[in-house]
Amino acid sequence: MGCDGGTIPKRHELVKGPKKVEQVDKNAELVARWNYCAISQAPLRKPIVACELGRLYNKDAVIEYLLDKSPEKCIIETAAHIKSLKDVKELNLTDNPAWKGDKANTKGDKYEDLHRAAFICPVVGLEMNGRQKFCYLHACGCVFSDRAMKEIKSEVCHKCGESFKDDDVIVLNGSKEEMADLRRKMEERKLTAKLVKKAKKSKGAEAVSKSVLTKEMPGPLSQKPKEKKASIDKMPSAPSRTTVNAQSSSSTSTATAKACKSASGLTKRSLTENGEKSDVYKSIFTSHSSAKRSREQKPNWITHTAYYY
Repeated sequence: MGCDGGTIPKRHELVKGPKKVEQVDKNAELVARWNYCAISQAPLRKPIVACELGRLYNKDAVIEYLLDKSPEKCIIETAAHIKSLKDVKELNLTDNPAWKGDKANTKGDKYEDLHRAAFICPVVGLEMNGRQKFCYLHACGCVFSDRAMKEIKSEVCHKCGESFKDDDVIVLNGSKEEMADLRRKMEERKLTAKLVKKAKKSKGAEAVSKSVLTKEMPGPLSQKPKEKKASIDKMPSAPSRTTVNAQSSSSTSTATAKACKSASGLTKRSLTENGEKSDVYKSIFTSHSSAKRSREQKPNWITHTAYYY
């Protein structure tokens, strides 16, 4: 039962109280979000891409995730909104000249500074380690610190010179409120892209229909009454002999054509319509003389069956 040898137990040894909430180390969280891929949890290596929510990924990890179409695919929450490579943007990062990478502490006998980052802001020079807020431009993919964007306000990228809007600025690894705002902007951007596609399709269909109509019509409708008026104006006031002769010749030609058509129609008519039938046609039926038998050919008795007839 315990308490042997005069030991006195304390209350916390006998009564179990509520468990303490485990607190996440902030430094470890910053290192995991800024130095490792959000899909594969591998160290970030160029080429690095970012989604419209500001998360960082290795490009090869994103491609492997999109190519995996098996039913046993593990859908990762951080990449559930990525449907194609169009949903991510390759980042144009600036290398840190003071960064030596893993080669600096190969023996393990030196202090490893976790706040040292491989990339810096090209304007201010701050390291991209999570201590300072960073953002990238969705138009060109260049990465800057938030301090540089506030101090040097412009509508042109400081690195490549491409123009951008306020909605193109996406915060990297932002807070929950910033992530919610970025998600709303992402949905609005997708809706506008769908509407633009529908408008282009409708315009293309209208253009095709117009082209078909113009091909079928010989000319614009507005020119037809003008042509009729011009033909009426060109007509002479009194008919000449040549025109009368031409009209008489045309009338005679039409009459002969009609007579020829009627004659050909009469010849093409079958003999059955006139009531006269040929012997070949009559020989098909049993009432013809060739189908009848004489008394000598008939047998002595007759069975009235279907086979006889």
